[in-house]
Amino acid sequence: MSLVGGPWFEDFEVGERFDDVPAVTVTEAHTVAYQGLFGDRSRLPLDYELCEQVTGRRGLVNNSLVGNIAIGASTVPSQRVLGNLFYRGLVFRQPVFVGDTLRVSTEVVALRQNRIKAGRAASGMVALAIDVFNQRDEQVMSFARCPMIPCRDPAADTGRADSFDGIAEGFDPAILRASIPDWDLGAYRSTVGGPHFSGIEAGSGYRIEARDTVTSAPELVRMTLNLAMTHTDVKRSAYAQRLVYGGHTISMAAAQILRAFPGMLSILGWHHCDHTGPVFEADILSTMVRAKSVEALDTGGGIAHLHVTVDAERSPDAPEPGSTVNVLDWELAALFA
Repeated sequence: MSLVGGPWFEDFEVGERFDDVPAVTVTEAHTVAYQGLFGDRSRLPLDYELCEQVTGRRGLVNNSLVGNIAIGASTVPSQRVLGNLFYRGLVFRQPVFVGDTLRVSTEVVALRQNRIKAGRAASGMVALAIDVFNQRDEQVMSFARCPMIPCRDPAADTGRADSFDGIAEGFDPAILRASIPDWDLGAYRSTVGGPHFSGIEAGSGYRIEARDTVTSAPELVRMTLNLAMTHTDVKRSAYAQRLVYGGHTISMAAAQILRAFPGMLSILGWHHCDHTGPVFEADILSTMVRAKSVEALDTGGGIAHLHVTVDAERSPDAPEPGSTVNVLDWELAALFA
């Protein structure tokens, strides 16, 4: 009987593509399920009337949901993942609306085995370049991510040592500017309370008092077609519990920063996003956000570059219960009116 599963580290080749994955039409069911998981207060996806005034269309999809669908579709090569180490240069190039269909293409761009260490099974890092297109073949997203994959042979020495220097830390500012949607920011300013762009000061920081508890983590994994076994099977986890999918933590943080910036329209891109520690079901997450810099647009709005960190207080069933550890370091660009 054949075993059905994902590739081991030894199986990958640079240039290999994983394109034969289901395309996903984003429906209102997706948006309702996402809202139930995270309680995100982004105005335009919630308010169809306001959305039409500002964007000219109804049913904008939250970019964090778009990102989760894209990541889920890219997990065919990372089914055996031990943990996703980072995301780089993610840009939302086109807004997505309810009814749009997303198609995801994933390519292996670099392979590097982790340092061989006595008593530790061999593993390696697989750098993936991911592109997302809609039904009109318009590019919706692009980004890189890096899962850590075990070797089939625990004592393997593959000799793979590709440089990751070609994976940019951030994104080309020109690409980000070109991705800014042609929306009526004035209509947004006149309807929604601030702070808007003019009220954001570089260097200002906020600690979000309201924490949030991780629940229903496997449900997001299943909804977004994520195949990583560690998120649904404790015996495939490197820990004593299922590992919570990193996009779950990111989405909770995205919802939290809206408490500090309720006038934020949308996340435009991620300079970088690093998972600095594992997250487990029932961990309590707390978020801090700082405005690193701001840049004005001719429309009267602007882009704020935000640095977000998330800490997790461990649940009673987690390793080191009650301890608090940093789990996310995320720098993003957000659009303000």
